[in-house]
Amino acid sequence: LSKMCSDNNEECVILTGDRDSLQLIDSKVNIMLSTNKGDIRYDLKKFREDYGFDPINLIDYKALMGDKSDNIAGVAGIGEKIALKLIREYKTIENLYENYENSEFSKGIKTRLKNGKESAEQSKWLATIVRDAPIDSDLNNYKISPPDKDGISKLLTELEMHKLMEKMNISVYSPKADEEEYEPVNLEISELDENIISSLKTVEYIFDGEKLSVRSGDNAYISTDENIICRFFESDCEKSTVCAKPHYRWAFIHNTVLKNLKTDIEICGYLLNTSASDYETDKLCGEYGVHYYSENGEYAELVSIRKLSEKLRNEIESQGMTNLLENIEMPLIEVLASMEHIGITINQEGVKNFGENISQMTEEIKKEIYDEAGHEFNISSPKQLGVVLFEEMGLPALKKTKSGYSTNAEVLEELRNRAPIVENVLKYRQYTKLTSTYVTGLLDKVSSDGRIHTSFRQTETRTGRISSTEPNMQNIPVRTELGSHMRKFFTAGEGKILVDADYSQIELRVMAHLCGDKNMTDAFIYGEDIHTSTAAQVFDMPAIMVTSEMRSAAKAVNFGIIYGIGAYSLSKDIGVSVNQANRYIKDYLAKYPKVNEFMQNTVKNAEETGFVKTMFGRIRRIPEILSSNKIAQAAGKRIAMNTPVQGTAADLIKMAMINVYRRLKAENLNAQLILQVHDELIIESDISCADRCAKILREEMQNVYEMKVPLVVDVNKGRSWYDAKG
Repeated sequence: LSKMCSDNNEECVILTGDRDSLQLIDSKVNIMLSTNKGDIRYDLKKFREDYGFDPINLIDYKALMGDKSDNIAGVAGIGEKIALKLIREYKTIENLYENYENSEFSKGIKTRLKNGKESAEQSKWLATIVRDAPIDSDLNNYKISPPDKDGISKLLTELEMHKLMEKMNISVYSPKADEEEYEPVNLEISELDENIISSLKTVEYIFDGEKLSVRSGDNAYISTDENIICRFFESDCEKSTVCAKPHYRWAFIHNTVLKNLKTDIEICGYLLNTSASDYETDKLCGEYGVHYYSENGEYAELVSIRKLSEKLRNEIESQGMTNLLENIEMPLIEVLASMEHIGITINQEGVKNFGENISQMTEEIKKEIYDEAGHEFNISSPKQLGVVLFEEMGLPALKKTKSGYSTNAEVLEELRNRAPIVENVLKYRQYTKLTSTYVTGLLDKVSSDGRIHTSFRQTETRTGRISSTEPNMQNIPVRTELGSHMRKFFTAGEGKILVDADYSQIELRVMAHLCGDKNMTDAFIYGEDIHTSTAAQVFDMPAIMVTSEMRSAAKAVNFGIIYGIGAYSLSKDIGVSVNQANRYIKDYLAKYPKVNEFMQNTVKNAEETGFVKTMFGRIRRIPEILSSNKIAQAAGKRIAMNTPVQGTAADLIKMAMINVYRRLKAENLNAQLILQVHDELIIESDISCADRCAKILREEMQNVYEMKVPLVVDVNKGRSWYDAKG
C-alpha cells in the first residue's frame, strides 16, 4: 500500500509499533511509531538524524546485528554499536563485503564478518519487507467500515474462541431467523390522562425515568407528569416492557406500585440465551425474525415490543420455561428492586478506622519485606517481585509467563513455607486488596442516606445465579479473619436488627435429590454430618473414627465432585499426591454410585442436545461440549455436571426470596428483605418482630420445595452482618 502511494505521488502515514516498518520511509511515506513514551513521527529527515543512514539501509543494519524477536540471526559477535558504525560507513552489506578486508577494522571483526557472510545475506532477505504483493489498488476498499458483528460472532463461535468473545462482549452466534412479514404501524400520538388509563386493557410501554410512552392498538400515549405515571403504574391493565427493574425502583421512590407486569423483554431474552452479552430490543428482533420498527423513530422500541413479546413467550413455552418465567423470574424483578431501594446501612466511621489500621499494617509488612529482600522495590510489580524471589533469593521458579516469572497466588501458596518473605507478600496483597476494593471502594458507594444500594443483576450469570455490582456484595471477603471483619460495618438501622438465614450445604442436598443416591440421601435424612459420613464411606470406617484431616478431604471431594474436579486440582486443594486424590475420587464414586451415574447421564444428554436443564426447566446451552478442542470439551463437560446442581440451587433461593418478600408484606411487618448473597438471605427488622422474621425465613426457605432430603437453614440475629452470621 505504501509503495502504491509513492508510485501515485500520494502521501501516506503508517501507524505502527513495529520498527521494521521504518525501512518503508521515503519522500511520500512517513511512519507514526507508537512507543511506551508516546507516538514518534518519522520522515526521511528524522530517520537520518536518529540513525545516520537512509531508511532502506535499515535492512542491512538488521542483517548484521540480527533481531531475536523476528528470529533473524545476523552476524555472530556483531552488536548494535558495531553494526551502526559499519552501515553508516558502507551503507549496504554488499558494499561492506566488497571492501571490509582492506579496511582498518580489527582482525576479530573481520573474522566475524567473514564467518557470518552467509548468515548476513540470509538475514537481509528475512528483514526485507516485500513490496510487490498483488493488492487491490482502489483505496476506497480500505476505508474502515462498521464491524460485521454477526460475521465476527459466527467466526469466533466456529473457532471456539469463547474467552475472546467474552473479552469483546460478543454473544455466541445464533443464526438470524428470517424476518416475518409485518404491517406498518402508524401511531396516533396524544397525551395520557386518567380517563385513557381507565380504559386500557393490554399495553406495551417504555419508561426512561422521566417520559412514559404507552401503546394501545395504533395509539401511543405519552406523559411526563409524575401523578399520571403513578396512576398508570397502579392501573390493572396488563403491561409489557423492557428492563422493568428501574421502573419498580421509581415506583418505590414515589410511594406507588407497578401492577400486573406480564412480560419483560430483557428477562425473556435471558431465559432463551443466558450467554448473550446484552438483550437490546433491536438485537432480539433480529435474532428471532421480528421486524424492528425503526421507521417509527423514537417510538421504534415501543412499537416492536408487542410482536417480539409474543415471539419470545412462544419460544419460552416451546422450551418448557413458562413456569420459570411467570412464577420465578418475573416476580423476582420487584423483589430485587425493593432490595436495591432499601439498601443496607454502612458504618462509615468504622470502615475509615479499619482502613487506617490496614494502611498501618501495610506499611509495617512492607518494611519487613524490604528487610528480607535487602532493598526496596515495587512489591506490586510481578516483574520486580520475581527478580527478588527467584534470582536474588534463589527460590524455585515454579511457573513462567511471557513477561517473566509467575508470582500469582497459586505459586506463592506453594512457596509459602520456603521463606518468610513469601508469607509477607501474601499478607501485603491481602491488605492492599482490602484497602482498594473494600475500604475505599465501599466508602465511594455510600449514598446520602448512609446506606449502600447495590445493583442486583438478574441477567448476568449463565447458571441463573443473582450477581451484584456497585458494590459486588457476593465478593465481600469471608475466608480470612481480617477480611471477614468487613461484615462488621454492614449494620441494621437505628432500632433495628439484622436477621440472617443461610442454607446449609444446599448444592449437596440438591445433588442428593437429583441423583437419588441412597447413601447420600440417608445421610441428610438422618441429620448426619455429610462430610463425616462421606469420609466414613470413602475410608471404610465408623464415623466416630474419622479424623479432622479425613473430614477435610471428604469435604473437598464432596464440593469438588459437583464442579467436576479432577485429581490434579483436588491434590492441590488438600495437599496430597495426584494418585492419592485420584483414589479419593474413585472411592467416592464407588460409594455414591448414583452420583456418578447422574453426572455421566447429564454429560451424555448435553453431548446429544447441546444444553442442560435445572430441576425447574432453566436451560443453559453449552457449545463447548460439542467442540473438537479437547480442552474446551472438558470444560463443557464440567459445566454440564455443575449447572443442573448450581442452577437448581439458584432457582430455589429465588423462589424463597419471592415467598419471604410476599410473606413480610402479607403480615404487615416492619421488616424488609435487604440482601441476598449466595445461599444467604438477610432481613432488616424492627427488634420487636425479629423473632417472627426468623420464623418466616426458616419456614419459607426450608419449605420452598418438597425435596427427597430436608433443606436446612441456619438462622441468626445481630446488629451487624458479622454478628448475624453467628
